[in-house]
Amino acid sequence: MQRVDPTDFPSPGLLSADQWRQINALAATLSAGQALWLSGYFAGLESARTGAGVALANAPGAPAPAPVVAARTRTLTILYGSETGNSAALARTAAVEAKALGLNATVSDMGEYKSRRLREEQDLLLIASTYGEGDPPQPAVDFFEFLEGRKAPSLTGLRFGVLALGDSTYEKFCEAGKRLDRRFEELGAARLLPRVDCDVDYDDSAAAWIADALALLARDHGKLAPQTDDGVSTIAEAKPAAFDKKTPFPATIIDNFVLTGRGSSKETRHIEISLEGSGLSFEPGDALGVTPRNDPALVAKIIGYLGLGAGAPLKLKGSKTPFAQALEEKFDITAATPRFLEQWANLSASGALKKLLGDEHARERAVYVRNHHIIDVIREFPVPGVLAEAFVAGLRPLQPRLYSIASSLAANPDQAHLTVSTVRYELHGEPRAGVASGHFADRAAPDAVLPVYVQSNPHFRLPADDVPIIMIGAGTGVAPYRAFMQEREARAAAGRSWLFFGERNFRTDFLYQTEWQAYLKDKVLTKMDVAFSRDGAKKVYVQHRLLEHGREVFAWLEEGAHIYVCGDASQLAPDVHAALTSVVKKHGARSQEAAEDYVRSLQRDHRYQRDVY
Repeated sequence: MQRVDPTDFPSPGLLSADQWRQINALAATLSAGQALWLSGYFAGLESARTGAGVALANAPGAPAPAPVVAARTRTLTILYGSETGNSAALARTAAVEAKALGLNATVSDMGEYKSRRLREEQDLLLIASTYGEGDPPQPAVDFFEFLEGRKAPSLTGLRFGVLALGDSTYEKFCEAGKRLDRRFEELGAARLLPRVDCDVDYDDSAAAWIADALALLARDHGKLAPQTDDGVSTIAEAKPAAFDKKTPFPATIIDNFVLTGRGSSKETRHIEISLEGSGLSFEPGDALGVTPRNDPALVAKIIGYLGLGAGAPLKLKGSKTPFAQALEEKFDITAATPRFLEQWANLSASGALKKLLGDEHARERAVYVRNHHIIDVIREFPVPGVLAEAFVAGLRPLQPRLYSIASSLAANPDQAHLTVSTVRYELHGEPRAGVASGHFADRAAPDAVLPVYVQSNPHFRLPADDVPIIMIGAGTGVAPYRAFMQEREARAAAGRSWLFFGERNFRTDFLYQTEWQAYLKDKVLTKMDVAFSRDGAKKVYVQHRLLEHGREVFAWLEEGAHIYVCGDASQLAPDVHAALTSVVKKHGARSQEAAEDYVRSLQRDHRYQRDVY
């Protein structure tokens, strides 16, 4: 690619109209970064000509210095919308890299950002994950509503870029990021660089997007990245924690047992993990990231269908790993992603698979990947003689799973407790299990080792000790409330607490029953209401209990209570939200619109927090 050197061009004041046309034609052939660099250079020369001042080295034979634009500094803000912390981590990394380039960036959570500031922004980088089927992360909902509403301002003069995170197994892959990209353009903002859509293995593509975006901004601001001897830019990286997602801590299982009683229709386990020697710390509300291993029996079946040897060497990042070990530890060998379908369609030359790849068949493809695992695809469309490298080229890296921590360090130093529901089901006449929950249930006995790290969740935090709290959860959604109660007991907190808990059956599924009863007896827990949906002729859920006690719930809210919801995102969360709005409408004597505004204000004030999945 041609390098533009400022010494190739005379001062702007000496250029003729024809020369300017030639320069514009040249700029049209450049990359976005080079074009911005060039425009920044001439703007800088113009500033120098009018007195703003740009210093250039004039020593004979001296190389032309990097242009420095004095009086053209633009603001740079990095906004993130994050559900599990990935977008937040990338935003912080981008800010560190920006600083290394001499750019002062402000980092803000969309959930904390004052939307009225949008009209004042100049350069804006947005990093957003997609939640479920095309929704923004919960903390970013208000930002999206403002941006996509009638009150959004004209953003002419603002430049933006979008990095979208998602999961390609969902039909509306990266939809939240796509919505941002479309809307900023509609509001008149100029796209700084193309949007990049990242799958769950986003590290490399995200790093490249951040580097490209900051390089454009640095050149436009007249700043250059430090250069190595070979001319490659070097940018300082954020200093990682001792143990994190990329370098998890090898933790030991202390205990692992079934919580649910004999005869239960489900299996829920309590798991205690030692963090001794890790230096890891967490707050109630945080999650533990766990990197599972694939079932060796599934690995053996897949290798059998491929006709390959378990010990065949597979080259991964410069080192060789036995094929079976790589499948067990490194790759997601369950989900049939669009990436895998494309790879296998090419290898098998299957017309049926190739048909699913078209955009017009997106819905059909989404249904197919939900109902077919990788093993089902390779069994239905065999590829004799396939190479191990060709097979893994279609796989995603095995991703960690996040679990709400069900304990407090104040009560259990150097430990993290988890509450895990084992996922088991049948597909195509065969028993299947969740990758992580199956690992916990079948291959995580005491003394087994699992890689773990702490994932902070700043949007699910206890308030001050004297503030009342209302906790609503079903099934394993009760896990963080166990941590809340342990923490409040250890701190001798005076604030009242009220738990709404739901499950299927009282006799077999009352998770941590004796602990809740002890907290009630000791007045750590003020009130508890339960809903067991399968014990009566009519199904009763936690939202029904919320409505039954609506008058008192509203009174607690008026007295400053914080309300928490943890559990299923598809049914529990919207049902509880609707019930809460109904409570405010009825017992606060408000209209529907006013009740909705009241609930939104609870969210804006961080008094209504959700951890749903």
